[in-house]
Amino acid sequence: MGTFAVTYAYSAASTAGRDEHRPRHVEFLQKQFDDGRLVKSGPFGPEEDPGALLIIEAASKADVEALMDQDPFYRNGLVEKRSIRQWHVVFGANTGADTARN
Repeated sequence: MGTFAVTYAYSAASTAGRDEHRPRHVEFLQKQFDDGRLVKSGPFGPEEDPGALLIIEAASKADVEALMDQDPFYRNGLVEKRSIRQWHVVFGANTGADTARN
């Protein structure tokens, strides 16, 4: 199992669409959290460009991509740019395998 950092960037023009689809987006994320795939997530602060960071546990980057393709924000074209990067956790790691990269 690997850890992946997913970032979303939103355009200012997507605000109304995000408001409309937010309940389904939150429901989707809650399910991922309840199932143990989503570790942490949230929007960037008010002084930052609109976007969010999600930390996902999955077997592969392809699995994360397939999962995040199901997010209502993404499915409805509200994510202007998405990046998915594998992240080797050093501090705060849950397993010895993660800390072996020191």
